[in-house]
Amino acid sequence: MPKVTFQNPLTLKVFAAISIDVKPGTTILDAAEECGARVGHACGGNLACSTCHVWVHEGVDSLPEVTDKENDIMDKAFDVRAESRLGCQAKLGTADVVVEITEESHRAWLDENPDERKKAHAG
Repeated sequence: MPKVTFQNPLTLKVFAAISIDVKPGTTILDAAEECGARVGHACGGNLACSTCHVWVHEGVDSLPEVTDKENDIMDKAFDVRAESRLGCQAKLGTADVVVEITEESHRAWLDENPDERKKAHAG
């Protein structure tokens, strides 16, 4: 089973990386949900927004190719790079993957979880 490691945005060093073993075919977003990594998903993972935008630092070759629709939606994201993927579309192969959660995605997650946002601002 591949392992997914989620790194939090560089400005939020208070959270350690989180890793989880998942079955091949699991999306990065589903893996994040399963282990509590803070990846946003305002549209519920239906390829209608860019809030699950992540950067894949290792294992990108084991993911399926980016589709035209994913590229179209990624045009809405901030700081798109060669290693950018939408977590709802990137299904894991058999290799381990290291993902950095973008600041945009983390902010979206906090918007979706206002109680956690309050805790973050209180601490």
